[in-house]
Amino acid sequence: MQDPCQLVRKTLGDPVAEDLRFVTRAVVGEENFVEMHPNRSANYCCGGGGGALQAGFPAQRRAYGAFKAHQIMATGADYVITPCHNCHSQIHDLRAAFGGTWHTVHLWTLICLSLGILGPQERAYLGPELQSDCV
Repeated sequence: MQDPCQLVRKTLGDPVAEDLRFVTRAVVGEENFVEMHPNRSANYCCGGGGGALQAGFPAQRRAYGAFKAHQIMATGADYVITPCHNCHSQIHDLRAAFGGTWHTVHLWTLICLSLGILGPQERAYLGPELQSDCV
C-alpha cells in the first residue's frame, strides 16, 4: 500500500494510515497484504504529487520516483494499492520506467470489485486474474 503524502505525511498521520490498512486488509485478505518499508508517515514519496505529473519534466519526476520504484520491487508484491490519484499515475508510470511487474490499482477499485459492483470498463489496471467478470 502506498501511503499518500498529502493524506498521511502532511495532514492526518499514522491514524489514517491505519484506517487505510484496515480497509485494504478487509478487501484483499491479511494473507495478500504486503507492507512496504519504511511505511506510514515514514513512507517514501512517489514523486507524483505537488503538480509534478503536470509540470512537464518526466525524467526528473522518474529520477525522484526511483526510490519508490525500488521500494516497491523489494516487496515482490503483484499490486500496489494507491488511495491517491497522483500516486496511482506516478507509480503506474514508474512500473514502465523501471521495468516493474506490479499492477497499480486504486483502493476504490478493489472495494468495488469486492462488492461485485466494478464494471468491465473499470478493470484496465487489474491483472488478468482479476479482470474477468466472474470474479
